[in-house]
Amino acid sequence: MASTDKEEYVVRKKFALVGLFMQALFILLFGVFTEYRLNEARPVPRNGNTSGSGMANETTNAIDGLYPMFMDVHSMMFLGFGFLMAFLGRYGYSSVGLNFLLGAFVLQWATLVLGLFHQYPDFDSKIQLEIGSLLTADFAAAAVMITFGAVLGKVSALQLLVIALLEIIIFSVNEMIGAKIFKAIDIGGSMWVHTFGAYFGLALSRMLSTRTRLARKTGSPKEGSVYHSDLFAMIGTIILWLYWPSFNGALGVGDQRHRVVINTYYSLSACVVVTFAFSTLLNKDNKLDMVHVQNATLAGGVAVGASADLLIQPWGAMFLGVLSAFISVAGYVYLQPFLQKSFHLHDTCGVHNLHGMPGVLGGLAAVVATAVIDIDQYGATLGIVYPAISDGRSASSQALYQLAALVVTIAMALAGGVITGLIVRHSSFDPVSDTEDEMFDDKVHWEVNAAEIQLSTLSKNSHTEAIVVRSLGQETTTHTVADQVPSPHESAL
Repeated sequence: MASTDKEEYVVRKKFALVGLFMQALFILLFGVFTEYRLNEARPVPRNGNTSGSGMANETTNAIDGLYPMFMDVHSMMFLGFGFLMAFLGRYGYSSVGLNFLLGAFVLQWATLVLGLFHQYPDFDSKIQLEIGSLLTADFAAAAVMITFGAVLGKVSALQLLVIALLEIIIFSVNEMIGAKIFKAIDIGGSMWVHTFGAYFGLALSRMLSTRTRLARKTGSPKEGSVYHSDLFAMIGTIILWLYWPSFNGALGVGDQRHRVVINTYYSLSACVVVTFAFSTLLNKDNKLDMVHVQNATLAGGVAVGASADLLIQPWGAMFLGVLSAFISVAGYVYLQPFLQKSFHLHDTCGVHNLHGMPGVLGGLAAVVATAVIDIDQYGATLGIVYPAISDGRSASSQALYQLAALVVTIAMALAGGVITGLIVRHSSFDPVSDTEDEMFDDKVHWEVNAAEIQLSTLSKNSHTEAIVVRSLGQETTTHTVADQVPSPHESAL
């Protein structure tokens, strides 16, 4: 066995052993620290009938109300995010597969960590597991998957596990500060999921980047997409777009949830129309760019998240969708190339454009909506939507706490990303070599048929399949694989 092959064998074996160890540890921790919530541990009769247990007229299990939306969110995590990141022509296995691994890993770890912090300030009981635990674990997984998008193709599987372990802890601390201490509201996760995940990922990416061609304007030739990989990514977009009202509204109840669904529905709809318009206007040939359609069309769901349960009215939700579409498309065309060229900030999926800036917009929208709140309009639901105001806090004070939560989220995400990046770039965690041979290529982690790797060869008569390479600016050019023209595909989660 050659030296290089032996080193790769050791790396893959290390990942497998760490994965087995962590799963065994999770089983132990669940055995010690978790239990079913009481009404989740036993069957509950319905319709006033008993089931031989003598229990009549019991309330139904909480799963009845949450499971449909939970499954929508669950599908978004594994189908939506996975396929959205499958645009890379040579990294499809890893985009979908490692997202699958990351999600399954985070769901278990987040259940434990979030369960602990949700007990604040009392930590004297076991973590009570119910359908809500599964749902909040999915939200935490979304933040990690957003971070994954910023470093897609640039980290090893072992690094991903370590990143997830550290990020979930920082994510949970940030959410505790915002929700428990500041008593801020963010039902759709504009701040605590999207903003946090994006800026954590950007800081992490910067720590992992070097001053090679990847960090410079030229990028990597393997960041291109092929025609069919863009179609797969579009499937992810449609799944996310359809289920986003459930993502924003799953934790709501009654009229609150109803408003979330309506506001998200119209924000997303307006966002799609304006994305298509600005994608055409900002392209030098006045043509649509698939990158914008895949990603910026989702920005409306991000931007409306923090204020989705507020009385912002449908026109207000649509206005947020319009603003987020413009910000996202402009980010892909102008801001992302500037950040990469000037600050060596490489963002594989453009998460700053889809999750970062729209998330900040959503946080600020909640600040404004809170400052001008008409308390009387909320009636009996005020305590559900604004617990702190119901307890006596003024609207202006609540608005300041909303702003503080946004600022703290950005600060903790950036600091956490920097610290995590400094840790995982150590050779002990088997970082991917900063070379064209290892980055953005499935063959590093997967058994791939040699014929499948050679994307340029479609048949024995030497026909070539074009790789579409998105430029850092407005241009969209097409080259064959043999051309190896270095220019990254600008896409987002």
